[in-house]
Amino acid sequence: MAHETSIDVRFSELDPYGHVNHAVYVTYLEIGRTTALADCGVPIDKMAKDGYQMVVTGIEVSFKRAAGPGDHLVIYSEISETKRASGIWQQQIVRDGEILVSANVKVGITNAQGRPCRPPDWLFPSLESLFSF
Repeated sequence: MAHETSIDVRFSELDPYGHVNHAVYVTYLEIGRTTALADCGVPIDKMAKDGYQMVVTGIEVSFKRAAGPGDHLVIYSEISETKRASGIWQQQIVRDGEILVSANVKVGITNAQGRPCRPPDWLFPSLESLFSF
């Protein structure tokens, strides 16, 4: 089941046309993933303390509709695939039931030096509630 993160559009996130700037949506997606991780008991700082990092290795974003000032958005985040040292997150940004943005985010696990590695044994069991497979 997808994790839900709510966010309200702020004035500083708008472009000159009064829409959320396209780059801001990537930040919203990051907020959705890190909030989902924290809610599963895997905050980013815990991973770093244990010598691991989750790094984005690829992102494919599809923009369908624009968000504007004061909009209340929900970011849906789930993990659709895992491999030994990577995974794919599927995310959507929704306003009143309408999908504004959809994304596939490839994430790799690295050690503190940035080299790919297997995740700690506790990671995938902690994230089971986010798995869509």
